[in-house]
Amino acid sequence: YGAGGDSVDGMVAPYWVTRVNLRFTNKVMGLLSDDVPPLATLHHVGRTSGRRFRTPVMAFPTPRGFAIALTYGPDVQWLHNIEAGGETRLVRARHVHRLSDPVLLHGDEGLRLLPAWTRRSLRVLRVPDVVDLASSTPGTTTPDDEAVSRRIPPRGGR
Repeated sequence: YGAGGDSVDGMVAPYWVTRVNLRFTNKVMGLLSDDVPPLATLHHVGRTSGRRFRTPVMAFPTPRGFAIALTYGPDVQWLHNIEAGGETRLVRARHVHRLSDPVLLHGDEGLRLLPAWTRRSLRVLRVPDVVDLASSTPGTTTPDDEAVSRRIPPRGGR
């Protein structure tokens, strides 16, 4: 999911980059995103369609939960779904986290939550926005969490 277009404060990926990522890059990232941090998979439900979506992202632990840089800007469907109170899970390193309460952060306020190598890259790309998402208490699961976990095949084919 991405939205190409203009941004006053930061650069948003051009539309053609969005299309390439949706068709190719996201599919490749999706093969690795459950296993290889900082890659992760957001599982979210469309706020109007009710469809379930899987979106590969780079998610970094924060005191509240996880931070995700908004490389396409804040006008992305997955964020709108979370803001609407939609059910959201993040699978990172094969652990399922329930996410809620997105807080949009701009500039250094959000970038400080990310590792130095990521901050440098995002500054070069002029990506100023980060969303900080609250994660539920570790160890609490629901039947839906267990269903997501069962769909993740074990590592090494076990």
